[in-house]
Amino acid sequence: SAFFGNTILLYLVLFLLVPAMTMRLFAEERRSGTAEALLTAPVSTTAVVLSKYVAVLVVYVVMWAPTTLYLVILRRTGALDVHVAASSYLGVLLVGAAYLSTGLLTSAMTKSQLIALVLSALVILVLFLLGIGELVAREGTTMHAVCNHVSVWAAMSDFSSGIVDTRRLVFYGTLTVVPLYFTVRVVDAWRWG
Repeated sequence: SAFFGNTILLYLVLFLLVPAMTMRLFAEERRSGTAEALLTAPVSTTAVVLSKYVAVLVVYVVMWAPTTLYLVILRRTGALDVHVAASSYLGVLLVGAAYLSTGLLTSAMTKSQLIALVLSALVILVLFLLGIGELVAREGTTMHAVCNHVSVWAAMSDFSSGIVDTRRLVFYGTLTVVPLYFTVRVVDAWRWG
């Protein structure tokens, strides 16, 4: 709970590493001219986009895999609530998957890796700042409810407490699928000119 819900470490990783992980996925293909070879291969645009997405998602998961050693240490030194640990890792996976999907879209929209990095970081920052708005907005107002729903801080606080709220699952699922859909459309637009 302290590692995922009450620390800035997770948010620094999301803000610093996710844009850097996704900036080259399509931007480099377009800049170097290899996008044409990729798009003329006998695979669908959806397969190209999903394969790049799954590759970066696997790297993201492998990046977090060493933290499972904390679970081993906790189990040996005291009590470990497996459900809380599982929901915490589910939260990290969902938030990361959504932000990686957004980063993939920004990479597909530009030829410059730097612009893709900046756009992805800005989207993540805007979502984070909108979530912080729940601390400013009056409780019980619509603005507070919207900010709480978007807040990655509140989401990870819930997940790290063992609370798996279906609203959060739907939000992060949508934040993953919608950018992937638009990425397929953007890459299709390259293919057809």
